[in-house]
Amino acid sequence: MNVALFGGTFDPVHSGHLSAAQAAMEAFALDQIHFVPASIPPHKRDRPLTSFAHRYAMVALACTGVPQFIPSLLEASEQNGEEVNYSIVTVRKLAALLSSEDRLYFLIGADAFLEIPQWRESAALLDSCDFIIVSRPGFPIEEIEKAVPSELRTGRATEKCIPLRRTSLHLLTTVQADVSSSAIRSLAAEGKSLCGLVPDWVGDYIQKLQLFHES
Repeated sequence: MNVALFGGTFDPVHSGHLSAAQAAMEAFALDQIHFVPASIPPHKRDRPLTSFAHRYAMVALACTGVPQFIPSLLEASEQNGEEVNYSIVTVRKLAALLSSEDRLYFLIGADAFLEIPQWRESAALLDSCDFIIVSRPGFPIEEIEKAVPSELRTGRATEKCIPLRRTSLHLLTTVQADVSSSAIRSLAAEGKSLCGLVPDWVGDYIQKLQLFHES
């Protein structure tokens, strides 16, 4: 199988996430995309997150109807206690569940990938699986190259691919989605419509539980 790990805070999961996953699934013939909500992400400890239970529930609702989209509990606090979640650990957990014949990808947005030099064991992470880097049309692959340690690069980059010593980075530029979780939280806090920004079931969930309403 071709399997992708798609991690994030998903606070909330939105149409941009789903568009990226759909485009990756079609471009790389993915059999499964595991949506992995982070319990305690190391890069977002400066603001309170919606509880993991709610974020996971929204992901599960968003995955409904697409057999290839799988909501994952790999980073649930029950599995990790109160420890910060690091992607290298999550990748190893998912890889351990796959067979040696399966191919694992890491699905990530371009802006997040540019911060990868600051991630825990970033070289080991880049060695562990191929990356599908989702970007806006026209995003220069040279920016991606700058984030990769020179010792990991072994071949000449093309317009859409950077070969590394054990894996490859693939640039996916077919996704056009100007949606952000922070903007959705602001709209929800004001009681405004989220139509088109999140799946209908996710919008109903947010509205019924008033997740982001101002107190």
